[in-house]
Amino acid sequence: MPKSLIVYREDNADLDRLKDKTVVVIGYGNQGRAQALNLRDSGVDVLIAGIQDSSTARAEADGFHVIPIAGCAQKGDVLMFLIPDEVQRKVYEESLLPDLRMGHTLCFGHGYNFHYGLIRPPANINVILIAPRMIGTVVRRAFEHGKGVPAYVAVGQDGDGKAKDIMLAVAKGIGSTRAGAIELSFESETILDLFVEQTILPIFIKSMVWGFEILVDAGFDPGIITLEMYGSGEIAEVFRACAETGFFRQMKFHSRTAQYGELSREETMLPESVRQRIREELDSIRTGAFAQEWAAEESASFPRFNALMAAVQKHPINDAERQIAQLVELGSSLGADNEATR
Repeated sequence: MPKSLIVYREDNADLDRLKDKTVVVIGYGNQGRAQALNLRDSGVDVLIAGIQDSSTARAEADGFHVIPIAGCAQKGDVLMFLIPDEVQRKVYEESLLPDLRMGHTLCFGHGYNFHYGLIRPPANINVILIAPRMIGTVVRRAFEHGKGVPAYVAVGQDGDGKAKDIMLAVAKGIGSTRAGAIELSFESETILDLFVEQTILPIFIKSMVWGFEILVDAGFDPGIITLEMYGSGEIAEVFRACAETGFFRQMKFHSRTAQYGELSREETMLPESVRQRIREELDSIRTGAFAQEWAAEESASFPRFNALMAAVQKHPINDAERQIAQLVELGSSLGADNEATR
């Protein structure tokens, strides 16, 4: 049997652990902005570290003092490392490592680089994980409404004996102890996150693309197909109901026709071989094979990634989205660029 989960609440965390400390939020994207604003509203001293771009301009507009990443460890005690995974190692080695000392806490928003050993902080440095289970805009909106979103939390290294207290204080500062800060290892957070990205979502993407192409071939209007499959937001509400009511229990909101169609075809829609393919992908994540593949892709300047992205931008589904968006006022803007979640 798996061990019981440990969930930390408001009473388990003390914001005074951050008193007389400065938190440096490195990166002011989706998560960086939300967490920085929440921490500041919680009474924490916050600086922003970044390169001069639109995100740091936004940070300045939000009233933050912005400093360069190089040397930022000299200005702060808790370093919230919220830049993309693929650039963290280089930034860490060039701009953080020279200034790290006992008493510093390096906080990751995702366990990837620490779990796979791509970043190995000195033993006297605290290393913690705080990974909200929601995009940054919702992290912020929930906080503003007196609520919070759950987060996975972990201590990877306890350099000075205070890592857990600081971890819980930061989790409280961003609002996550309001909903529950769930203790999980760096390993588990990393594997679970990559597993969903590399198995569940690819199956979903492929099924949507195939569905679109088959319906177009059958003579249906491309724009209407995108509206029916996801453009109206109905499928997003189904997933919201899964989270709020339960994966199968939410089916009570569907017609019996829909329930029968979903359950009877679920048994045969995917071949059993897909189950084995999912297991193989889990093994690739666990052994580090994917991490090696991604590192090689990065060192080669992302040739396959760029080719894959270029290919999907040329897919007819993009034109179909624009067509229907011009005809129907939708709750969200199809085709609009969204900020990265980390």
